[in-house]
Amino acid sequence: MDSRSHSRSHPRSHSRSHPRSHSRSQGAAGIIAHVALLLCSSCGTTGEEVCDGTLVSNLPPASFRSSSQLSSSHAPSFAKLNRRDGAGGWSPLTSDRYQWLQVDLGQRTKIAAVATQGRYGSSDWLTSYLLMFSDTGHNWKQYRQEDSVGSFPGNSNADSVVQYKLQQPATARFLRLLPLHWNPSGRIGLRLEAYGCPYTSHVLSLDGSSTGLAYRRSPAAPGSVGDVVSMEFKTLRNSGTLLRAEGGGGLGLSLQLERGTLLLLTRGPASSEPRRVASLGSLLDDQHWHRVAVEWRGSQLNVTVDEHTERVRIPAEFGSWDAEQLSVGTVSSPDVSERNFHGCLENLQYNGLNLIELAQNKDLRVAVRGNVTFSCAESVSVAVTFPGPQSFLRLPWATSSLSKGVSVGFQFRTWNDAGLLLTFDLPEGGGVVWLYLSEARLRLQIHKDGRVPLELSAGSALNDGQWHSVTLTSSRGRLSIGVDAEEGGSAQAATSYPVAVESHLFFGGCPAENNEPRCRNPFSVFQGCMRLLVLNHLMVDLIMVQKKQLGIFSHLQIDMCGIIDRCSPSRCEHGGRCSQSWTVFRCNCSASGYSSATCHSSVYEPSCEAYKHNGNTSGHFYIDVDGSGPIRPQLVYCNITEENTWMEIQHNNTELTRVRPSPAARQHLLHFNYSTEEEQLLAAISQSEHCQQELSYRCRKSRLLNTPEGSPFSWWLGGPGPGRVQTYWGGAQPGSRQCACGLQGDCVDPQHYCNCDADRAEWAEDSGLITHKENLPVRSLVLGDVQRAESEAAYRVGPLRCHGDKNFWNAAFFDKETSYLHFPTFHGELSADISFLFKTTASSGVFLENLGIKDFIRIELSSSTRVVFSLDVGDGPLEVGVDSGVPLNDDRWHRVRAERNVREASLRLDGLPVAAREAPADGHLHLQLNSQLFIGGTASRQKGFRGCIRALRLNGVALDLEERARITPGVRAGCPGHCGSYGSLCRNRGRCAERANGFLCDCGLSAYTGAFCHTEVSARFLPGTTVSYTFRQPRGSGRNSSARPSSIYSDTTLRGEDVSLSFRTTQSPALLLYVSSHHGESLALLINKHDKLEVRYKLDGSRGAEVLRSAARSLADGRLHAVSVRRRKDAVSLQIDQSPREDFNLTSDGELNGITSLVLGRVHGTDAVEPQLSRLASLGFTGCLSVVRFNSISPLKAALLHPHSSPVVVTGPLVRSSCGSSASANPHAVEDTRRLSDQSGSVGSGQPLVNSIGTDSALIGGVIAAAVFVMASGLAIGGRFLYRRKETYRSQEAEGVKREDSQDFAFTDQRDSQSVSTEKPKEYFI
Repeated sequence: MDSRSHSRSHPRSHSRSHPRSHSRSQGAAGIIAHVALLLCSSCGTTGEEVCDGTLVSNLPPASFRSSSQLSSSHAPSFAKLNRRDGAGGWSPLTSDRYQWLQVDLGQRTKIAAVATQGRYGSSDWLTSYLLMFSDTGHNWKQYRQEDSVGSFPGNSNADSVVQYKLQQPATARFLRLLPLHWNPSGRIGLRLEAYGCPYTSHVLSLDGSSTGLAYRRSPAAPGSVGDVVSMEFKTLRNSGTLLRAEGGGGLGLSLQLERGTLLLLTRGPASSEPRRVASLGSLLDDQHWHRVAVEWRGSQLNVTVDEHTERVRIPAEFGSWDAEQLSVGTVSSPDVSERNFHGCLENLQYNGLNLIELAQNKDLRVAVRGNVTFSCAESVSVAVTFPGPQSFLRLPWATSSLSKGVSVGFQFRTWNDAGLLLTFDLPEGGGVVWLYLSEARLRLQIHKDGRVPLELSAGSALNDGQWHSVTLTSSRGRLSIGVDAEEGGSAQAATSYPVAVESHLFFGGCPAENNEPRCRNPFSVFQGCMRLLVLNHLMVDLIMVQKKQLGIFSHLQIDMCGIIDRCSPSRCEHGGRCSQSWTVFRCNCSASGYSSATCHSSVYEPSCEAYKHNGNTSGHFYIDVDGSGPIRPQLVYCNITEENTWMEIQHNNTELTRVRPSPAARQHLLHFNYSTEEEQLLAAISQSEHCQQELSYRCRKSRLLNTPEGSPFSWWLGGPGPGRVQTYWGGAQPGSRQCACGLQGDCVDPQHYCNCDADRAEWAEDSGLITHKENLPVRSLVLGDVQRAESEAAYRVGPLRCHGDKNFWNAAFFDKETSYLHFPTFHGELSADISFLFKTTASSGVFLENLGIKDFIRIELSSSTRVVFSLDVGDGPLEVGVDSGVPLNDDRWHRVRAERNVREASLRLDGLPVAAREAPADGHLHLQLNSQLFIGGTASRQKGFRGCIRALRLNGVALDLEERARITPGVRAGCPGHCGSYGSLCRNRGRCAERANGFLCDCGLSAYTGAFCHTEVSARFLPGTTVSYTFRQPRGSGRNSSARPSSIYSDTTLRGEDVSLSFRTTQSPALLLYVSSHHGESLALLINKHDKLEVRYKLDGSRGAEVLRSAARSLADGRLHAVSVRRRKDAVSLQIDQSPREDFNLTSDGELNGITSLVLGRVHGTDAVEPQLSRLASLGFTGCLSVVRFNSISPLKAALLHPHSSPVVVTGPLVRSSCGSSASANPHAVEDTRRLSDQSGSVGSGQPLVNSIGTDSALIGGVIAAAVFVMASGLAIGGRFLYRRKETYRSQEAEGVKREDSQDFAFTDQRDSQSVSTEKPKEYFI
């Protein structure tokens, strides 16, 4: 047979064949094939036998049935592939969607493929159809591709053959094909063939009460390494114990059906109550065969139901457990017969033994109880499915006697919580009765004369997919409804009028109003299944309905229940909770940390670096290092500093902790438990550019590494898992067996490589950073020299600190439309998310493309303002687009996130609303791609992208664009230029500075500090506090010079100022700021005795000061106020808080000549102060000053953060505080402050400061430490006061001091002391 095939190797794969001229040899070939198929039947169903024999071509005419036939020459027996008998195929009398063709294969057979063909020499062929399978000719089951798609595409002409290989072979005796669509210019016409092989099985029927069998393994048989039990089962009962496995020690396993779901239970010796360890499957009571397999190896166990496998761990006591007996049915527990399985089993196998076959052969290893039947006796139960809004069933009422009342019964199952079940009119226009579901309860309502005289309700949670029985009876003036007999509920009421059926009953819905005015449905339609319909105690024959010999129906599926559990297996990811209706499922993602229709996408950023570039400041954040991947989010502290963004992960003890001498113990073992899980920890380290962890040991007569025989006293374990042994210390190189001082050559004893190894009686220290990522984190610490009575030691293992995100800045630049990068095929069959950033000056281009045979995904910039995500998963192309409304080719970074899951396709661009398109309810699920993934271009090298792509992630996995770009012509690694996109994050006059990977905010010209120049610099002033900033004097200047001041002091002569500050005080009057000059000129900001602000300008030394008074009142009220003064020549503007700006004009010449100093707080040497302010200047200032700026000078910031590198002198107590924060609503709130003179964490020659909870003797140590601390602090304060009085200024060019080297940097919040930046400041002041 000549054929042309489509090689798409998945459930949608098929091949098309064209017939050659028919020859007589075809019949002989068919006979030979059939004989070969029969011979192959002895092979059974195991092994790799070929299963593609023809199943239909040699069947007799009696094996074919159909809904109808056009004529005797169009009979179903002529529907054989490539035959021309009769009219060349089957055609029904009427071409509609209620026709079907059925084939009886004679016995249960494995069916692997189906082929169709149109009717020979005609215009009659199918374009789509459904496949049904059955063992009995009733209770049909629809075959679905990919667990969702039900229809198969058919033919495009009458002669070509279209063959489909089934994704999972079906095992059945009967095959039924239902036409869905056909050639619109013809009618239904069909020839078909099925391919497969015989199916051998051994069947057992269990009645749930008196039958069963048990297999006991021979005591001489050796225990196996693992055990496997498998079987097929079918049942109409939704509960019952399917299998029991019992072993030694009272341990056991059991498989149990509960409400149509299979549970795996374990039973231990300590408790008779079973423990559930797995739950799989749903709707397993549908009287169709289901396969279950259990494989256990020690405490690892796999459970499979149909095609879904779950891996679980069972209790540790099962690690060496062997099953000694397997039993099904009633064997040894007749007292629990009501929970025994009632149904059929097939091919029950244990470790390769077919136990049913052994029982048939009367093998002594298998004990049989009761009258076991080795066949499957099935009761026929015909169901009807109401799939959609046009479905209804109308049945006639059999009696006209009103005295007999009404008796109706039926069963239903559904996922919907609302829908009409039944309605009928009362006689003689007496009203209408509705029986319906509402809020998953059964409700009855009678509508009569425009009112509702009667309502009843019963039951609850009836939308659980289980079968529920319903009764409605009316007799002798009483009306009642019931649900599930005694287990459910009932309701009844007396009626003063007869409740009877006028002529017809409508189930599920109503026809169109034009066709049936007597049926009204004010509720939603019913979508679900019904069976066992009983009217006046007579069962309704639904097969007669199907043959149109009884009642009228529309859009029904008769003799099948088409319910689908869309939540089994659940498509909700990351712990999302699944719920469903008849047509769709929904995921509740609350508290999961993920979003989207299937809880696929993480709501968190992958790193602290990403949070920074969203504008976040330091704090605790959840990071999700692999996005939508399996690693769950972890809580970390992001310390976002001006230089780097640190991620900090804590463990159970980051404090300096004392180790007590222990003569009885040779070693002291310490283990550190981190606040994140193992895979989270390792992934965070892997993606970081740099990681470090402090390792510190303080000692007195306690050696660290070296011993006389050469082995170390102490070591630590670090790296993945439990860690590897490391014999070097912080600050040294791996494998060096040294400490930092040994590497630097400055140990206290040159003969040793660690300070502590000198074994001296004085306190010594070895500390440093572990920076090799492969050895992080530090897992354990083993301290060896702690047993001597004179030994004293303390250790500290700091938190894990990492900065940088290698993936976030990984970028490639595409400079040609024909350039691209290619990667292996993207595998995102059920869920696919793609995220990246781009910047470009081009108006269009393809970012990404991956193709399959028919499927594809593509993301492109379709115009300068639109991004489009297009894809095809087999249902036809789908496109989702987002319009930005502004140009996207602005050479700034823009963020794109596209996602496709089984529910929808969505696209997000920057912060714009998400655009989404729903997928078809029964569409294809799997995205099948097989080509290379193209980045920045397409396979055709057309419509390529010109620009930068960065931080590309596919399903949470980052692609290394830079590595691939380095070896690809036309593509460059990296992409500079970030300030255009992120510069707006720098606030308060901070300047954005470019870095190779990112940017930083230079706060040198800002009165603020922090990563974005956003943190106010505030201090608490007391009456004796002075901050004096000295301006640089020009070279060669002197007081007695005869030159003009404007020429001598040209760089300290101002024709304008910008002054701003914030303050909080209750002092009145009070001097806020004072600027003086060599020539008696000055500028003062003060609060006068009326609580108003004054600005005093003295721009001419020979004249008095000009006073500018603001109209703002009550400024000494203890609240935070912001002041801004701006002068240009003689024009001055003043603004306080949000008050309107006030403008003034001066009468002076507009120059402030030769300024020398700026003073905050108390002014010393009041001779230089104008007489009117001398007393006020000597009083000082009590309150809070914040973000003080004088042109480009920030004197308060210089005093607090850079006292050694700035020309600033501090006298008196200056306390850094958060008092300048606008968030501090209470002006009298206690501030979290630290004094400049504090020496936080310093350790002298005495005992080190240790964690108060570190040892049993911590309380005594804490008292001693506190005493030492107080004395040291007092001495330091006195010394600093004397030193500052003598100091005039330090040169601006003095080298900056790192914070960890300066005892002045002690203003950080103790609660987050580990979060303090240790970066060298990058701010300079004039």
